[in-house]
Amino acid sequence: MKQKGKSMNQTQTEARGPGGGGGKGKDKKVTVEVNGKAVVLADENVTGLQVKQAAIAQKVDIELDFILVLEAEHGNDPRQIADGERIKVDKHSRFTCNDGEDDS
Repeated sequence: MKQKGKSMNQTQTEARGPGGGGGKGKDKKVTVEVNGKAVVLADENVTGLQVKQAAIAQKVDIELDFILVLEAEHGNDPRQIADGERIKVDKHSRFTCNDGEDDS
């Protein structure tokens, strides 16, 4: 009997995703910045591709094959975010996204 209850709890936790979240994580919209423009993301746990897709849908002038960089925050250095990399963002998250060409 205990095992059945445990399986149900595991299923509920997996459905909510990492961190549990009590169901709130699914509807937690977060506004971040991409190339100086506000972009609303559907969740705080997103992939690099999802950030780019949301930015494009919200009229930021980028393309899917551009390089996404999470700018320095919380004492961390800036770092490139791969399309499949899952990250946690918050209202302070700032990204730059460009084609990787040196325009200087």
